[in-house]
Amino acid sequence: MRHITFDAMGTLVEAWVEADGTGVVEWFEEVEEVCSRFRPTSELSSINARAPGATSVSPMMAEVLDCASHLRELTSGLVDIGVGGVLTSWGYDRTFPEVISLADSPAEGHQVSWTFGDGAVRLGSGTTLDLGGVAKGWACDQAVARGLAVVVSAGGDMRSNDTATVASIIDPWGDVVAKVHIGRRGLATSSIARRRWEVGSREVSHIIDPSTMEPVETPILSATAVASSAVEAEAAAKAILLQGVDGLVWADECPWVHGSVVIWNDGSVYGTHDVELVA
Repeated sequence: MRHITFDAMGTLVEAWVEADGTGVVEWFEEVEEVCSRFRPTSELSSINARAPGATSVSPMMAEVLDCASHLRELTSGLVDIGVGGVLTSWGYDRTFPEVISLADSPAEGHQVSWTFGDGAVRLGSGTTLDLGGVAKGWACDQAVARGLAVVVSAGGDMRSNDTATVASIIDPWGDVVAKVHIGRRGLATSSIARRRWEVGSREVSHIIDPSTMEPVETPILSATAVASSAVEAEAAAKAILLQGVDGLVWADECPWVHGSVVIWNDGSVYGTHDVELVA
C-alpha cells in the first residue's frame, strides 16, 4: 500500500492507496470545483452569487446538500452551512493564509435561512453557504466508498476501510494525548487553536456559533469525534466544541457518536469511555 500526500480543499490530504493514487487526487479536485467558496468558478460560488432565491443544483451538490440537511437536524442546528455570510462578515472572505485583521466587529442582525429539496437549494436574504467541513468529510467518505483509497485524511477528517486503523490525537503543542481505534469508521477534529485572527480588540476563530452568529467562545481548544462516517464525525466534533462544557456529555448521549476527546484551553484532556488517553 502506498502513502501519498497532496494539497486540496485548503489543507493537506493524506491517502493510503493500492494503486498510484491518481484517482483520489482527481476526486478531491472534482469536489473542490463544485464545493469551494473560494473558487469563483465553483458551483457553490454560483449559488451564493444568485442568493436570495432558488437554484437548481448538480447531482454532486445535491448529495452534499442532502448530507448537510441531515447533519443540521442531527445536531439540532449546531452544524449549519448557512453561516457562510456571517463568516465572511467577520473577515474570513478569502483563503485563510490571506485573511487580514479587521478594525471593527461587523454589524449585528445576521439571519440564516436555507432549504434543499426537489433538486434545488433556496437561500434566504443575506444567507450564503459555507460547505467547508461538510464537503471535506463527505469527500473522504466517498473516496473510500469509491475504492479510490483505503484510508484518507483531509485536515483532521479521516475515513478508513481498514480494521486495523488507529489514530493518534495530537494537542496544539504537538504531543500525542490519546489513541483511538477507528477501524472501518470515520474520525474528525474541530479546533479553534490555529485559524485565528483579530477583529477589533478580539481574537476570533473560523467556527461560527449559530446561536449567537459570532465566532464561538468556548473553553475547548479542540474536539475529536468518531462516528460511522467522516462527515458525521466532523459534525459531532464541531457540535462538541460549540457545546463547550457540556460537549462530552452531549456526545455520550448521542448513539451515533462512537467516542470523543476534548482538549481544554489549559491543556487538560478528557475523553469518553471508548478512547484511550495517553498519560
